[in-house]
Amino acid sequence: MPPQRRRRGAQEEEPPAGRRGRRPAKKPKKAKKVLLWTSGTVAFLVLATGVGGYLYLEHLNDNITSVSDDGAGTGGFKKDEAINILLIGTDKRTGSGNEGYGDKGSEGHADTTILLHVSKDRSNATALSIPRDLIVDIPDCPTQQEDGSEKVIPGETGVRFNTSLGQAGRTPSCTMRTVTELTGIKPDNFMVADFNAVKTLTSAVEGVEVCLGKDINDPDSHLNLPKGTHKIEGEQALAFVRTRHSVGLGGDLSRIELQQQFLSALMRKLKSNDTLTSPSKMINLAEAATEALTVDSQLNSINKLKDLGLELGKLNVKNLTFTTVPVVDNPAEKIKATVVLNDAKAPEVFDLIRNDVSFTEVKKQQKKEKAAVAARLKGAKAPASEVRVRVLNGGAPAGSAQSTLSWLQVQQGVNKSENAGNAPAELAKTTLEYAPDQADQARRLADIMGLSGSAMKPGESVTNSQGVPAMTLTLGKDFKGAGVSLTPPDKAPDDIKKSTADKVVCAE
Repeated sequence: MPPQRRRRGAQEEEPPAGRRGRRPAKKPKKAKKVLLWTSGTVAFLVLATGVGGYLYLEHLNDNITSVSDDGAGTGGFKKDEAINILLIGTDKRTGSGNEGYGDKGSEGHADTTILLHVSKDRSNATALSIPRDLIVDIPDCPTQQEDGSEKVIPGETGVRFNTSLGQAGRTPSCTMRTVTELTGIKPDNFMVADFNAVKTLTSAVEGVEVCLGKDINDPDSHLNLPKGTHKIEGEQALAFVRTRHSVGLGGDLSRIELQQQFLSALMRKLKSNDTLTSPSKMINLAEAATEALTVDSQLNSINKLKDLGLELGKLNVKNLTFTTVPVVDNPAEKIKATVVLNDAKAPEVFDLIRNDVSFTEVKKQQKKEKAAVAARLKGAKAPASEVRVRVLNGGAPAGSAQSTLSWLQVQQGVNKSENAGNAPAELAKTTLEYAPDQADQARRLADIMGLSGSAMKPGESVTNSQGVPAMTLTLGKDFKGAGVSLTPPDKAPDDIKKSTADKVVCAE
């Protein structure tokens, strides 16, 4: 792995139970998230304890292992923006007591992956599970090597998602690039955990309660529990998140639902008063969390984890939604082993997350601001023939400005329009800037283009090539083609299967 890895001492061939940097699957998802919030809280508390607290924070820093993100992320989360964290659990077998789990020959694949999206206003979050057997295209992956050099690992088309890590020397940054390719969402950071994360974190909080809707006796995962509610930790917790054949339809999608139920239970336990008010539990959590994962190079200190943890700590579990990328069985297979995107549903789910739309009914903190933005669309609209606009390309595919101009003039009657070439800088989202006296023109063009109120930017007019005032339409990276609406959905569809972390669900 790359040289930015941070180790607390000499590397051992078999990492001790305290330092698992990157491995396992299902549990890590929540484990990682938990870790962020927990270690952040602990770090905040011990800062007030003087020299002893400082030394302890240094100890926690030494627990952390970091790996280069190879430029695949955004450069790290920001406190005033929505947050996207990629949580990866691997099936690598290293670590105390894990010799019998996972694939003996595996280098550590992306066995369990969650894209955690936290809204800009911190009122809600969505945890999107990505099936390991989903067929995807893996892009070329520039990857930092141990000696500091860079190697481009060739991409592949039509392969399982889990091979985006471990296979052919791919590191977590390649999984990050694959998620961006799949969803259109670029993660800010990644975190990778191993099997031990499940065991140590559940033990640190003295167990979490799960519910079984039937008896389960799975010889593969070694889970043997009767129907009802149980408190599980350690090896039993790991068995719970690994069981597959005894729940649902016996496949990986059923196991994902089980893991989401488990992570919800873990979150509820972490948020409970008996955990928050127990110094010993908080310290144990900080130790377990910092030792259980590998983070990207933008999250390589306890202070950075603390800052992220404080942001995550603002969430209410009732507004944390778990869902899974919509998929269907791979039609190319007679014996079903893999899945492909459900083209009718998956794009809408990705759009919801990209546009920071909650999957739960929450009262937004910026409600007044949103109402003001929506109001920009209300009012009189000028005739299309009176709309004067300059069209610029600010990150859309090459030729978009000209094709949009032709569409506006030929099909929509916006004759007073012109192609102004490339914008000074690329924009993530398409925008329409206009002066106050051009509001009626702006509303007409927004209606024609399918622009949302947030795309409309009251400002100043510019002078077009004929020397008269005109608006400026800049086509951003979100532009999908002339005539394709850019108004994002404002709620999750009713037919998307989802659950929230505050609800207790019994595994069937």
